[in-house]
Amino acid sequence: MLNRLTFWRKANIKIEVKNDNLEQALRALKKKLQREGVFRLLKIKSHFEKPSERKKREKDENTRRVKKFKKLKARY
Repeated sequence: MLNRLTFWRKANIKIEVKNDNLEQALRALKKKLQREGVFRLLKIKSHFEKPSERKKREKDENTRRVKKFKKLKARY
């Protein structure tokens, strides 16, 4: 599945394993991947999305982003 997906940018993520604590390193890796949006991108790209559905999704994302920005701006 990963080999057929194309990413717009390559993320160079490095995680150090300290004191042989692999659990902590995996948690840190998952957090960094989530921040980069890799899981979300995998979910979107795992199946074909019609152009009309893509436009609707992008429009909804943009409206959510604008609302969030306005909310934060009103706070300060």
